[in-house]
Amino acid sequence: MNNSIKIGSTIGIIGGGQLGQMLAQSARQSGMKVIILDPQKDCPAALFADGQIVADYSDEAAIRKLVSKADVLTYEFENVDLNILEKIQNKTLLPQGTHLLKITKDRLNEKNFLKNLGLRTAEFSSINTEKELKNALDEFGYPSYLKTCEGGYDGKNQMQLKSTSDFDKATTILQKGPCILEKKVIFKMECSVMVGRNVDGEVSVFPVSENIHRNQILHESIVPARISEKLQNEAQLIARKIAEALNLCGILGIEMFIGEDDNVYVNELAPRPHNSGHYSIEACNYSQFDIHNRAICNWKMPEIKLLKPVVMVNVLGQHLEKVKALVPHNEEYHFHDYWKTEARVDRKMGHVTILTNDIEKTLNDIEKTNIWD
Repeated sequence: MNNSIKIGSTIGIIGGGQLGQMLAQSARQSGMKVIILDPQKDCPAALFADGQIVADYSDEAAIRKLVSKADVLTYEFENVDLNILEKIQNKTLLPQGTHLLKITKDRLNEKNFLKNLGLRTAEFSSINTEKELKNALDEFGYPSYLKTCEGGYDGKNQMQLKSTSDFDKATTILQKGPCILEKKVIFKMECSVMVGRNVDGEVSVFPVSENIHRNQILHESIVPARISEKLQNEAQLIARKIAEALNLCGILGIEMFIGEDDNVYVNELAPRPHNSGHYSIEACNYSQFDIHNRAICNWKMPEIKLLKPVVMVNVLGQHLEKVKALVPHNEEYHFHDYWKTEARVDRKMGHVTILTNDIEKTLNDIEKTNIWD
């Protein structure tokens, strides 16, 4: 651990959203200073940072200024400017490097990486023209998903093709650039695993989170996932395998499906903290944010322990006021407010974590509030 970053040093974070906010909170609690770069002066992370550079993410001069003020650099979202990072990565300590971003920024690169690693994924094909789309649909059948190779999250820049009648609508996705078509995996559960790895190659693997989505936005995470111990172990082994193959530094979110055939399919990689890992703040001995910061600082990596079963539920714009009214009367609710300036429908405004001895009862109690209908 000779090349570790000392306590009291400064972490520079590109991005000031809720992930940056929670990274900053974790860093400050462990004795580090934080400076962020974000175009929004009153962004969520600004409340917890020692300083902020107000500039666009593609502003090279601003990123160089961030470099000059930080001892180690990281990012809280994947759509950062790769060209700028490649220019500066030799001039500062960017332990995450750019290789991971190159893979995860492009869905086709990501799927090919996973396939070459011998892991199961949905069947997929590169799509650039209507003819290629038609040929792939003839092979895969319906339903299938057409997605742009770059950009998009929470269901943006993608669509499900359920029948031939959806073909014309799919051309609007094709117009946005190179695409990928994925055959739908028939699954009984969506899940994810967070994994962290430091410069020295030490790995911390989190438990498997069962994820429930509504309108393609994460609604609830349930930990431990309601699957067999064998499947949990397999998912964690896959996470470790991916981390080591990527030479990962930092935290990585790995989204998976548990197929109806009881196989684990890897869906997507997120090279940053992930919404489905927020439960770890209260439910584990180290949060995903603690692990990311430890990893990029090359501190010793701990074994992750789940202290208690947990349910995390997202708070979107339409839920916020009702949740705020409920929290004072529910001692089991750990409420995290992201302090965003505007609450909009389907915008992530916070989350609630509930530690529980009875997951089924907790899920029923959440439903009974009628907040998340």
